[in-house]
Amino acid sequence: MSAPSASPTLTTPHRPTPPPGSPPPLTPPTRKAPAPPPASGSPRDRARGALVGLAVGDALGAPAENMKPSQIRERWGRIEDFVSDDPAGTDDTEYAILSGLLLARHGSALTVGDVEAAWHSWIADRNEGPFRGAGFSERGTLENLRRGLAAPITAQHRHAWSDGLAMRAAPFGVFAAGRPVEAARLVAIDGTVSHEGEGIYGGQAVAAGVAAAMSGDGVPAVLAAALSVVPDDSWTARSLRRAVTAAGRLRLDGSLTRLDRERALRASVVIGGYPWTDLAPEAVGLAFGAFALVGGEFAGSVLGAVNMGRDADTTAAVAGALAGALGGFGAIPERWSSAVRPVRGSCLPSMAGHHVRDIADLLSPAQDTARAGRAGS
Repeated sequence: MSAPSASPTLTTPHRPTPPPGSPPPLTPPTRKAPAPPPASGSPRDRARGALVGLAVGDALGAPAENMKPSQIRERWGRIEDFVSDDPAGTDDTEYAILSGLLLARHGSALTVGDVEAAWHSWIADRNEGPFRGAGFSERGTLENLRRGLAAPITAQHRHAWSDGLAMRAAPFGVFAAGRPVEAARLVAIDGTVSHEGEGIYGGQAVAAGVAAAMSGDGVPAVLAAALSVVPDDSWTARSLRRAVTAAGRLRLDGSLTRLDRERALRASVVIGGYPWTDLAPEAVGLAFGAFALVGGEFAGSVLGAVNMGRDADTTAAVAGALAGALGGFGAIPERWSSAVRPVRGSCLPSMAGHHVRDIADLLSPAQDTARAGRAGS
């Protein structure tokens, strides 16, 4: 999720002193030869599926971001593969890596203070330009941090309802595999720095959905987990229910084309004419709807999200995380997974050199003992 070109320019007032215990500056990790692939369906396999799936969806959807389906069709017909010779993820992948590193460091002991300190040390207090591609919610948060405000006041800006938390929520589901409530609790801690209300709910739905998918329990369990952690009368819950209901109905109608199904699904949740495409309830509804429409199959989930437009990099990233966690790394077409490389730091320079596969390995359930030791050190 990046902001449209009309986004406001950030000013840079005095830089407040980072809170005690701020994380040290990051240096690009030393790349090692990849470990042998994990067994299919294992926790690490699903963890890699989730986070590499997120990065694949982000890169596939980035060219279609903020576009209408008609504009996508006019330019590319239908997006079925990367449309760039040099595909790369956006802020969605880089912020997910940041959240994953926080989890690897603090585990279940993560606090709002930890998150705020990391945003200061790794983003706000670094003199590294305008953070290209950052969404409005992240820009507003950074502006507040640079003014010396503290969480949760840092989340009091006009875009606290955005999908900026949803886009970085998958690592919480990977960490809390099989524990949707814990995933939702932790992602809300992360989100307190940047989001409120529906923005938090969107992140919780995604984190819980990924946590359930990590157990391999199937699409209905994933959808139920997402709905179980958000208020029943929230906009996010209503959008999810509409999308899932529409997807179920459309799957049963054999007379419809793929385009017909995507049009109907999109119409069930999109606020037509609204200028901002990064509404968390809308983006989360589209992502879960695309996932449900094809029964969780990876390519269909991601491409459905991409071709419905709107905040296409985020909706496809979320759909990719859900489908990748459910199907494992092997569910991702090799031509797509092999295109995922260490991030460039184009939005967050401090994240440059990190690979989502390594973050997945840090967070996968097989590493619980090591994580606990780090958290206590």
